[in-house]
Amino acid sequence: MANKKQASATSGLQFNRRFTRDDVSVFDMFEYDYRTSVIRNPSGEVVFEMNNVEVPRQWSQIATDILAQKYFRKAGVPQPDGSLGRETSAKQVAHRLANCWRVWGERYGYFASEKDAQVFYEELVYSVLNQMCVPNSPQWFNTGLYESYGIAGKPQGHYYVDPVDGELKKSKNAYERPQPHACFILSVDDDLVNDGGIMDLWVREARIFKYGSGVGTNFSSIRGEGEKLSGGGTSSGLMSFLKIGDRAAGAIKSGGTTRRAAKMVCLDLDHPEIIQFIDWKVEEEKKVGALINAGYASDYEGEAYKTVSGQNSNNSVRIPNSFFEKLDNNEDWELKARSDGRVMKKIPARELWNKISYAAWRCADPGTQYDTTINEWHTCPEGGPIRASNPCSEYMFLDNTACNLASANLMKFYDAATNQFDVEGYEYNCRLWTVVLEVSVLMAQFPSKEVAQLSYEYRTLGLGYANLGTMLMVSGIPYDSEEARGIAGAITAIMTGISYKTSAEMAQALGAFPRYEENKEHMMRVMRNHRLAAYDADEYENLSLKPVGIKAKDCPDYLLKAACKAWDDAVELGEKYGYRNAQSTVIAPTGTIGLVMDCDTTGVEPDFALVKFKKLSGGGYFRIINQSVPTALRNLGYSEKETDAIIKYAVGAASFAGAPFINHQSLSEKGFIADEIKKLDKAAETAFEIGFVFNKYTLGEECLQRLGFTPEQYNNFEWSLLEALGFSDEQIEAANDYVCGTMMLEGAPYLKEEHLPVFDCANKCGKKGQRYIHAHGHIRMMGATQPFISGAISKTINLPHEATVEEIADAYYLSWKLGLKANALYRDGSKLSQPLSTKSDKKKKDEDKSTVDTQQSTENTQLAESNIVDLGKLTVEELLEEVQKRVQASPDTKLKRKLASIVERRSLPAKRRGFTQKAKINGQAIFLRTGEYGDGTLGEIFIDMAKEGATMRSMMNCFAISISIGLQYGVPLEEFVEKFAFTRFDPSGFVEHPNIKSTTSIVDFIFRVLGYEYLGRTDLVHVLDKPEVMNTGADDWDEIPSNGLEYAKEQELSSIRITPSAGVSPTPVKNQRTAVKAEAGLDAVSSAAKSMQSDAPACNVCGHIMMRSGTCYKCLNCGNQGGCS
Repeated sequence: MANKKQASATSGLQFNRRFTRDDVSVFDMFEYDYRTSVIRNPSGEVVFEMNNVEVPRQWSQIATDILAQKYFRKAGVPQPDGSLGRETSAKQVAHRLANCWRVWGERYGYFASEKDAQVFYEELVYSVLNQMCVPNSPQWFNTGLYESYGIAGKPQGHYYVDPVDGELKKSKNAYERPQPHACFILSVDDDLVNDGGIMDLWVREARIFKYGSGVGTNFSSIRGEGEKLSGGGTSSGLMSFLKIGDRAAGAIKSGGTTRRAAKMVCLDLDHPEIIQFIDWKVEEEKKVGALINAGYASDYEGEAYKTVSGQNSNNSVRIPNSFFEKLDNNEDWELKARSDGRVMKKIPARELWNKISYAAWRCADPGTQYDTTINEWHTCPEGGPIRASNPCSEYMFLDNTACNLASANLMKFYDAATNQFDVEGYEYNCRLWTVVLEVSVLMAQFPSKEVAQLSYEYRTLGLGYANLGTMLMVSGIPYDSEEARGIAGAITAIMTGISYKTSAEMAQALGAFPRYEENKEHMMRVMRNHRLAAYDADEYENLSLKPVGIKAKDCPDYLLKAACKAWDDAVELGEKYGYRNAQSTVIAPTGTIGLVMDCDTTGVEPDFALVKFKKLSGGGYFRIINQSVPTALRNLGYSEKETDAIIKYAVGAASFAGAPFINHQSLSEKGFIADEIKKLDKAAETAFEIGFVFNKYTLGEECLQRLGFTPEQYNNFEWSLLEALGFSDEQIEAANDYVCGTMMLEGAPYLKEEHLPVFDCANKCGKKGQRYIHAHGHIRMMGATQPFISGAISKTINLPHEATVEEIADAYYLSWKLGLKANALYRDGSKLSQPLSTKSDKKKKDEDKSTVDTQQSTENTQLAESNIVDLGKLTVEELLEEVQKRVQASPDTKLKRKLASIVERRSLPAKRRGFTQKAKINGQAIFLRTGEYGDGTLGEIFIDMAKEGATMRSMMNCFAISISIGLQYGVPLEEFVEKFAFTRFDPSGFVEHPNIKSTTSIVDFIFRVLGYEYLGRTDLVHVLDKPEVMNTGADDWDEIPSNGLEYAKEQELSSIRITPSAGVSPTPVKNQRTAVKAEAGLDAVSSAAKSMQSDAPACNVCGHIMMRSGTCYKCLNCGNQGGCS
């Protein structure tokens, strides 16, 4: 049994200065800027704004935005004038975090002296402000609010184990003990309503989701469909309960429909419902297709995906080595009952393997987790097997445990001048942050008794890193190379070796984790295997698969020696003192925190693009080359002149000066004046294509009219000014490559063919790029680092759309052979459901005829009925209802016309307000204009198509007139919206609009817009004009402070100004939204993102297209992440 009391401290840890100085305040070691943080949606509207945000000058604008929007505490912070307000400086946040860790560490004997505690504090402040290493998001939200500001809140049902007496206790308030953990694994019993059972799991999950963390569970203990119940009858089966849990998670916004990694569902491969589990999302995708065909929106947040199940979790199957033996021998695999273990069904192993591969090809799930490998590296099997992981698959340990994360920015330890890695600085950082994570376990509260108890007894940590891909590119080393894998293995080995060495130091001072003694033999075996991998040994202890060790010929000598020494020390100290922590490292996605550290790449990922768009303070973007490329070219021996030419080829000249065919001279000859050419050059800095520059918004209508063009021409989205000026497609393409760049390095001047692999990315670069890193390159990199990780690696293997099912199977099999613990694959476009026609024309006609017959039968029935009513006894409402019935039943149209003449047509004012909305539907341009009454209600619409004289344009004009007359005679707009929304005909498909991303027809689009603008129908759009500002102090667990100033006083300088959509009013009132011209660069960023990941979702905060980050998505515009770290 575990000892309840910790061993008394004999002496704490000592800390020498590495990056700070005795004679200079750590805060004075940086220069600071005061910036404005503005986040806009694609239409240019402001969704978040904050002024006078103080950050170190080196921080990018996106890092500033994340700090201001997400991580600043927005209430309860003491201000210089004595009032309460919000955090406004990165210095406040760095102090809040580091001070809390120091206070808790000092309180429980982690430091040898007060001086060591002060050094610990200052080095941590430096680490955060210098973007060297930072913790996961829950720490930013919660840690230090009580210690620094005295912020408390009502308890939320959390628990902790008191380190003084080892007793489990209930938390007294929300913030005195923060919840710093991002990753949870929960168990579920085969019980319906009792504690620990199925329905109780949804409650425990809800508490975790509410605080922004993620959870995983293995559901293999639940009986399959048809198994006998103890009280008689048979079980309804696992899948029925999984669908309940999926709905519950979706209601708490745990993950939406985009594999956002807030919930992981694991299932053993021998479960009787494994086939249904594998096919679950495949079948749901088919339903999505049918719903889209019926007229429902096809985007990830639309009704089609919301209607089906299985969209709020990542699914993984747990595969033992015994299955691969059956697979290789073409034998049958047995599915076993949960209640008594009997064999319920046999299925060919090859058939099951093919199902897994096809499902992953079709909809990106299930992922694979290799059960035997996971448990052969398990440090504490006496506590039970490892059965599940967190949603992103990096944390793998016992059920009912949790892990808090931190990640180092590897580029902060790389010296570009010498092309060397600062091993000593990195080792110092690993030791420092291992202590931070251990202290975080000490001070934490947890969402259940079981998690609190086991987290105290095992004390698992999650130290990791980011920016490996960037460092390799800067070093001039191809990501998919043996040398890269050698370096990655060594850096990972150093991190985990030093972390376990530090854990042994803490065990010497404070005692080993309570469950160490019963697991000592197992843990030391795992530690020795880690060390053997550092030496690339031939034999390992009790491992079925030989791990990938560090190859001496592929690794720089100084890194290899440091890796071996780190593990020699970790094993030696562990044999003497044991370890304070059962696990110490993982490789997490580092989505949002990676952006806070200005990392180009996350975890062990390669870069995703060579040309990026850098956000400017105060708004706007400009196009830049990946910061790794110039340094890499210099390290590869290219001259400054050659480097400039290569970069110019990729990023473009951003000017028409000297461009082929379309340049200053040719434009002057076409009639452009100097000021107009300057405007074109300015717009070219952010343009994705030069075609986006030549329009009335850049040049003005006066210019275009002077050049001889009419409004009908330049208001037509399909019209090309460059083509109208006489430039051919070939000339435009050549000029575009010069001005906007090719976005790639393939074919660049001076660049040698053998150096191209250095610049390979996860995706094809630019429109013409063909090179990208093969799936095997990703898997082999994971194989090189996995032997040195306590947990696992969160990484999605990206495959192109044209990848085959066989390639999916090959990737999963290679992952197992190389000793990976898990693999998640994503084929580009695999979840982009297309409209599927499920009805033949004949069937549609038959249904239409049936509908008519039914209506005629109803009318005949109504006519046959005799209803004598005394109208004098009716109320006004009853009278109107009775008249309506008679009008509907009467075949006499004269009565209807007479009644209609009673209604007076309401005239519109001569001068009236409204709005004009332009959009493109699958390439077809459309203009929607509205006219309003004085009270803001809709009175008329105009619909204009791009092509003059087209039949469709004339028909839409007539349609608009009829709708307008109906509105003026009092027909409610709600009736039109209900009748015409989801109408289906061509053109349909993708829409260029800030809120509506897809439509089933022009008419559907028109009434989606009108419903949203005038009725507040947010269910008709895909992206809301609503920000998600975090850490506001207005959550239901925050106490209302006694000082009313916190909530009542208006802040002057650093106030948050948000432009929301107005809610639904009793009468239809148009949403009051400020029209702002869209940022030119924002469209370019989204266009570039779409070109690389065709089915990436739009950010639910700002509408920007998101990028993949591990198994999650992250937004490069506002920093939003769909994940748990």
